[in-house]
Amino acid sequence: MLIDLGHENGISNNLLDRQAKYGQLSIRKQCELIGLNRSNLYYKAVSESEEDIRIKNLIDEIYTEKPFFGYRKITVCIKQKGFDINHKRISRLMKEMGIQAVHPKRNLSKANKEHKIYPYLLKDVEITRPDQVWSSDITYIRMKQGFIYLAAVMDWHSRYVLSWSVSNTMDVHFCIEALSKALMNGKPEIFNTDQGSQFTSEAFTSILLRNNIQISMDSKGRVFDNIFIERLWRSLKYEDIYIRDYETVKEAIKGISRYFEFYNNERPHQSLGYRTPSEEYYGQFLSAVNF
Repeated sequence: MLIDLGHENGISNNLLDRQAKYGQLSIRKQCELIGLNRSNLYYKAVSESEEDIRIKNLIDEIYTEKPFFGYRKITVCIKQKGFDINHKRISRLMKEMGIQAVHPKRNLSKANKEHKIYPYLLKDVEITRPDQVWSSDITYIRMKQGFIYLAAVMDWHSRYVLSWSVSNTMDVHFCIEALSKALMNGKPEIFNTDQGSQFTSEAFTSILLRNNIQISMDSKGRVFDNIFIERLWRSLKYEDIYIRDYETVKEAIKGISRYFEFYNNERPHQSLGYRTPSEEYYGQFLSAVNF
């Protein structure tokens, strides 16, 4: 199944209609017609047992609420829900999901020792304007029929979600897709990520270097170095994913698109003086132009 890997405001509204219309064409021709890159355009069914998926979804829900819980405490919580399961299985499933307790740092994107690690540049730095700092991260999105991974790029000052992308694998391509979408509308002075292999790969960092963007990476073991996007994941899951409980990838993509539209343009933030991310991100630019 073809999936759109994310625009600034989510998937194209007409993508599914166009899929139906062009369904008999080759994949290459379909991609040309809808203007998408062929890489990362497939969703393959996740070959896991229904019980493993149910348990992973519970792990995600418990971890989102209590990120300081390790696999032993999560095992206890899941046993209380009626599952006959041991901590070794929970530990294995958490490793597959790429999550750990806050200490050590949540590790959805695993490090690669052969990749260059850049220093954390944001300690004691005052963030005062849009496009001063962007950040990116990956999270697990549960569904009734499986799961997907979501990568997003956010402006730190305004909390504005600049772009996002989804995939059923943890490769670098969907992270590059999100970055490329964001860079179509501007660029930051500093780009911050964790030390995961997707973000430390030459394929990803070379894009930043070509655009003369300073690269910052979270200190090892410090979950709060990228706190704003961590809060975004929490909001997304509590305010949409867990409430909607999407059954399919198609529904999840539509829901994520709808939520980010709401998050950017309608959801006021106390830390922004109850302005929306869109007002904060674009408002300062408009003020500068008017001045």
